[in-house]
Amino acid sequence: MNNQCLNPYLPSYEYIPDGEPYVFGERLYVFGSHDRFNGKLFFMNDYVCWSASIHNLSDWRYEGVIYRKNQDPMNKSGLWQMYAPDVAKGADGRYYLYYTLAFRSVMAVAVCDTPAGKYEFYGYVSRPDGSIFWNKSGDPILFDPAVLVDVDGSVYLYSGFAPRRGVPFFLTGWKKRTCKGGYVIELEPDMKTVISEPKLLFHKAGQAEGTGFEGHEFFEASSIRKINHTYYFIYSSINGHELCYATSKSPTSGFVYGGTIVSNGDLYINGHSTDQTAYNYIGNNHGSIVEVNNRWYVFHHRQTNRHHYSRQGLAEPLEIKADGSIPQVEMTSCGLNNGPLHGKGEYEARIACHLRSAKGAGRYGVYFGNIFYRKHPYFTQCGKDREAAPSQYIANMRDEAVAGYKYFMINNLSEIAVCVRGSASGWMFLSASMDSKPFGKIQINPSKQFTYYHTKVNMENGKQALYFTYKGTGKLDFQSFVLS
Repeated sequence: MNNQCLNPYLPSYEYIPDGEPYVFGERLYVFGSHDRFNGKLFFMNDYVCWSASIHNLSDWRYEGVIYRKNQDPMNKSGLWQMYAPDVAKGADGRYYLYYTLAFRSVMAVAVCDTPAGKYEFYGYVSRPDGSIFWNKSGDPILFDPAVLVDVDGSVYLYSGFAPRRGVPFFLTGWKKRTCKGGYVIELEPDMKTVISEPKLLFHKAGQAEGTGFEGHEFFEASSIRKINHTYYFIYSSINGHELCYATSKSPTSGFVYGGTIVSNGDLYINGHSTDQTAYNYIGNNHGSIVEVNNRWYVFHHRQTNRHHYSRQGLAEPLEIKADGSIPQVEMTSCGLNNGPLHGKGEYEARIACHLRSAKGAGRYGVYFGNIFYRKHPYFTQCGKDREAAPSQYIANMRDEAVAGYKYFMINNLSEIAVCVRGSASGWMFLSASMDSKPFGKIQINPSKQFTYYHTKVNMENGKQALYFTYKGTGKLDFQSFVLS
């Protein structure tokens, strides 16, 4: 298989959503939640870390487990999940890991001398008298931390959770909390003692009239970056599938809505806005931006297995214009490659940036995905959750299902092959866009084993997308394709 900076950027057996990317020294580190393959809940695994040299973003290194669930004194049994974390380097040179335990609304902190070493429990965000902060009835919900250590040493913690219809019925531990939007809290240099009372910065849907955030109000997934003299707040909007941003010259006030950075269904940028018109199956999104060797990237995630509980990290280059604005980026298979993929070689089908059924795509929920989407294609893998032996593929492609890939640098391509299995009997049509006229087709026959089928093609040279549309009876699993 081709060893390039593909999307998803980590091995296919790894499920790291909510990515917070940081450059420390000569390496790019990604901290995130840790889902389980085909898990039944969010964040079922311990925190791990992956890193890559800033000079080679295709060579990711597994740093191992950096913090276990049962290290938290409130979670000795390890039954509670750790939600999306953030990491910041303190003034003392140590690294601080922030997270919340599921439904607790308590912000915990762990510390380590190195970015990806073994973190040790440090304490809970607390008031000067030592009492745990935001742990009383009526307090806002602490959720999805974002931490900034400013150049003057000031420390800011951002957090919040604001669903459109209030706290979901199953989050009984949060029933006595308020959820009005996104907040900022200033901390002492010790990284855990509260200086200021929480300040509401971002209003929830239904309470944001006149703010400029209408239609893209704050939901969750706080993240903060400072670029030159401007603060960029990145968050998941009430629409769920998109990461948006807001900017200010102050870390504690005056944020102005900027726009959508990325949608995990390419909505808006594809000219559509409804779930079914997404170019990929959508769900919650969480991530942030990072600069590596004078190039900016956005990290976010996609859903697999027809539900929310097995999410994988994605990354795309982005542009920050001279006026500070960020145009929405499209989803691609290229990821961190900074250009089209080679137009020769074998590629795993799992790197599809677009995936749809005959009836379009849709929004995965936390339950019943296998029922509602049983006739839809989806990303999955063989075996159980693990840290080795990648085997991901696209399952359940039926009549008029589409898998799309962007982009390849085509040069005298003469043949395309697909590796599939299943009860399918029909044709795989090849085209250069979702709706363009096919330039070739491959006959598919039923097979219990993954089998290669091929055809001669005459594809135009240059930067091209490639779409595979199956038409026929039965269903197939799509493992890979070969350009030769």
